[in-house]
Amino acid sequence: MVYNESDTFDIGGELTVNRLGYGAMRLTGEDIVGPPADEDAARDVLARADEIGVDFVDTADSYGPGVSERLIGEALNVDRDDLVVATKGGLLRNTDGDWLPHGDPDYLRNAVLCSRDRLGTDRIDLYQLHRPDPDVAFEESVAALAECKDEGLIDHVGLSNVTVEQLETAEEMVEIATVQNEYNVANREDEAVLEACEQKGVGFVPWFPLGAGDLGEKRSVVEDVAHAHDATPYQIALAWLLAHSDVTLPIPGTSSVDHLEQNVAASTIELTTDEYNRLTE
Repeated sequence: MVYNESDTFDIGGELTVNRLGYGAMRLTGEDIVGPPADEDAARDVLARADEIGVDFVDTADSYGPGVSERLIGEALNVDRDDLVVATKGGLLRNTDGDWLPHGDPDYLRNAVLCSRDRLGTDRIDLYQLHRPDPDVAFEESVAALAECKDEGLIDHVGLSNVTVEQLETAEEMVEIATVQNEYNVANREDEAVLEACEQKGVGFVPWFPLGAGDLGEKRSVVEDVAHAHDATPYQIALAWLLAHSDVTLPIPGTSSVDHLEQNVAASTIELTTDEYNRLTE
């Protein structure tokens, strides 16, 4: 089983990736804190993703914190031309399981330097503001990343958990390559953000692409379509995301090689028009 390479997207107009990537949040300990129970197994997942053609890997400095980035740096050659590694900064993680926005410009600049070190690269392909900080002017956070791009520390700037208005504000300061917001077949609250990305040619990276297993009111129709394709409901949820927009870049995460291969196989599923419409209604 090999990834179907016909369906690609150019991040920032130049970094060509297969549209089904891998989210590395789960390569950590319980509650996304500390190292995983088996670091070798985590590195095996990354190696297998590479083997089957997954060339877009997404992580963040808060996953662990620092653990996911370190494992990626150990398992993969991040500087390869045929691999895009994206990371994020702007959220702090503590042992209570809290995600704390921290968009201070000086902190973000330092976070970029730390991420480069853990990933083992001088230049990060795609660096995303993880979440706007209500206590810091959004423009100041974006300006810090724009400066890092100007200095050659990062190639492309992305945003996460933003509104259409925030995307437009950021675009006045620096070219935005991607937006990463929560979105899946059962949760489309950010449809307007996706539509804005389509209009602008910005990649849309839906986090929680499988809804953490909760397909809500869509579960019955997803299961019905899955039965018709001899697939899992989660494969159908991913196939719908790929069919729904040419700019979507789903990044399902897992700590299992078997689940990784199941997720990647979703890229080969072709939904009929009727199936797509039923899932979209």
